[in-house]
Amino acid sequence: MNATATITDNKATITAFIDALNVGLTGENPWIAYLSPQVIDHNKIIFGEEEAPGAAIEGFRQQLAAFSKTDEGESGLLVQELIGEGDRIVARLRVIGVHTGAHARMPEPTGRTCDVEQIWIFTLTDGLITEIRAVSDRLGMFLQLGWDWPTMD
Repeated sequence: MNATATITDNKATITAFIDALNVGLTGENPWIAYLSPQVIDHNKIIFGEEEAPGAAIEGFRQQLAAFSKTDEGESGLLVQELIGEGDRIVARLRVIGVHTGAHARMPEPTGRTCDVEQIWIFTLTDGLITEIRAVSDRLGMFLQLGWDWPTMD
């Protein structure tokens, strides 16, 4: 952990990152500024990317391109709780979106809405996110979107 970064600082970074993700894909994609170029996503929550440095950035791009906000009010990544210890921040999120674009796991948009809970564990170094571990109600997401459960090939 950066010697001067506090848990409060790290929580603020994660909150700003999530807020930037909720803006979606823009010309500047401000959420990228919160990720180390070498960020590792250990759980393939986004699209099954490899655990290669920086692969999570393309995963976020694909996820943002595949899901839109709902017309009914709350949508996007909604922070329910943040817990911090040392250089790690745990975020419990409610994630709501409409499948309107191509997605690596389901290329044809379904137009359906999903509303699931996710827990992300972020590791920060010098104010940047260097690691992401996450768990998600994937079964709930797949059922809500009408997707087939992936097979092990």
